[in-house]
Amino acid sequence: MSIPFYVSPEQLVKDRAAFARKGIARGRSVVAGSCADGVLFVADNPSRTLHKVSEIYDRIGFAAVGKYNEFENLRVAGVQYADMRGYSYDRADVTARALARAYSQTLGAMFTQGPKPFEVELVVAEAGSRSGADELYRLTFDGSIVDEPEVIAMGGQEESVQAALRSGWRQDLTLAEAVRLAADALSPGKPGDEGAHAAQPQAASGSAPGGLVLEVALLDRSASGRAFRRIGGGELADLLG
Repeated sequence: MSIPFYVSPEQLVKDRAAFARKGIARGRSVVAGSCADGVLFVADNPSRTLHKVSEIYDRIGFAAVGKYNEFENLRVAGVQYADMRGYSYDRADVTARALARAYSQTLGAMFTQGPKPFEVELVVAEAGSRSGADELYRLTFDGSIVDEPEVIAMGGQEESVQAALRSGWRQDLTLAEAVRLAADALSPGKPGDEGAHAAQPQAASGSAPGGLVLEVALLDRSASGRAFRRIGGGELADLLG
């Protein structure tokens, strides 16, 4: 009679978390932060066709690091959720908080019950009517949600990028100041090729210090209706100075 294979719940959780973290760390970093003009997204992304940063709804944006096919499926599900809720109730009922809760349930269920956890981390952000009223939610692979008041860094050299941002980030930064600070923070110590985790693009992209290729987008708080816009080409070059 064979003895069933047994792994303690504590060890299983540790193994799943280590697996997810390893996959996420292969990705290049993404920064999302609140500035005077709205919510800024800046991603280190060499691809011109696969986006790390996208629009979800009128004033809601999405950014991710990790395994592309997994977070792209989550992005599409978020768009469908937002469209259905806005159609069934009211467009004002679609909020970043509600979307973050829905993502949390999906990630948590996959972490505890799925064949493997998603190798992704997400940011869901909503531009407020004024500086200080923006909402930024970070979601980790196990479904945990963190409400970040100012700026978030994920993936790659996350700790060094976060440290560089924390030393200079303010919610009253101009768009140009915020873009330059994010680019400078992303420049040192880039990780190697992402291989199967290769995430994303740039319909709005440009070169930054050290040959860094950026994908940049803004949730513009001054816009009426849809606030998401990509920043690239000459506009990005001017912002980088």
